[in-house]
Amino acid sequence: MIPIPKIALVGRPNVGKSTLFNRICGMRKAITDSRAGSTRDRNYVQVTREGFAFELVDTGGLLLGSDDPLLGPAVEQARTAILEADLVVFVVDARAGLLPADEEIARQLRRDGKSVLVAVNKVEGERVDAMGEFPRLGFDSLMAISAEHALGVGDLLDEVQARVPQVETPRVSDSGALPVAFVGRPNVGKSSIINTLLGDERSVVSAVPGTTRDAVDSELVRGEQRYRIVDTAGIRRVRLLKESVDHVSVIQARRNLERADIAVLVMDSAVGVREMDATIGGYAHESSRGVVIAMNKWDLVQGRKQAELELEARDNLKFLAYAPIVFTSTVTGKGFERLFAAIDRVAASQRTRVPTSQLNAMMTRALQEHPLKLARGGRRVRLLYASQIGILPPTFVLSFSQEAELHFSYRRYLENQLRAAFGFEGSPIIIRTRVRRH
Repeated sequence: MIPIPKIALVGRPNVGKSTLFNRICGMRKAITDSRAGSTRDRNYVQVTREGFAFELVDTGGLLLGSDDPLLGPAVEQARTAILEADLVVFVVDARAGLLPADEEIARQLRRDGKSVLVAVNKVEGERVDAMGEFPRLGFDSLMAISAEHALGVGDLLDEVQARVPQVETPRVSDSGALPVAFVGRPNVGKSSIINTLLGDERSVVSAVPGTTRDAVDSELVRGEQRYRIVDTAGIRRVRLLKESVDHVSVIQARRNLERADIAVLVMDSAVGVREMDATIGGYAHESSRGVVIAMNKWDLVQGRKQAELELEARDNLKFLAYAPIVFTSTVTGKGFERLFAAIDRVAASQRTRVPTSQLNAMMTRALQEHPLKLARGGRRVRLLYASQIGILPPTFVLSFSQEAELHFSYRRYLENQLRAAFGFEGSPIIIRTRVRRH
């Protein structure tokens, strides 16, 4: 079977690579911003066009020899994408014209011996000379495009299709991969954890907070279980977002929770639980995702026991009392077996179905021990029937003899009774009520 060809978009910063990436894949997956360095990781997406499938890779800006602490790792990411690619689309800026940085990239691409197609972007202006001096780069194929206005992008894709192996679109099926999103404050070690799991520097790791801005999906296989790992940008308070690109990262991180079944809330053991950790955990809880708490950087903790830190986490994250806590360290490699064991248990809990007879017996017993009363008159409410109507998360409906609002404390009581009887580790539980009069 011929593997799906990989197409890498490369070029110096701010030439429109991410805009072109978004245009081709048909969604705003990559972050676009007028400032250099908005894309730092390799960003992958599978594209299907007229039955032809390929994998498109967006990369950070190539500034060879840069001393910037963030652009440096981004260059390494771009170099990896080039080496993996079957075809390199070298994006240049028609407005800015040919710059020395473009010529340096061209020399590097020729040394790599890769097939190269030059996309001369931003040609929408009347005064723009589409090709200008770009033929001096020494590549045979140059195409004028405007990624922002979709001009020439179809012709570009036709040329891409003609220059790589033709692979039919794989059949869409449930691959069985469990989608897991890693979320947390910036610089708590999310990317380091994912790199450790994958054994691949897929995500840029830096001591500068907020390094990961795009979400990067990767597939991981352990035994018979497949996982789709989503590395999300660090979530930061809106008032701390001095750059609009970081604000977009926050939005994308919350969206990625919607693409996952399970959220791994990564926190820094060395600094303890912060207010923002609770805020992010709240996002995961409110989106009804399964949750595992990973207390990372355990190797940096001195003079404290895990039980003490776990008690602190429980005290500050009372609404996530159902979430298992695992201590991890990317330096020592400890905790990752327990992390995956917890993820697997939570995945099973989310899909648990309770036999109706057992559910009704449990609920009847719970209401007998602590009767539910109406707010007015103090009359007792009778449970007629309980049923489970869904999973992911487990969702239950209680049919009562008359109108009754479940107080927050009583709803939690019923949730605790459900957990004591049937587990549901790491999974939120939804309880709905209705009246069925006779």
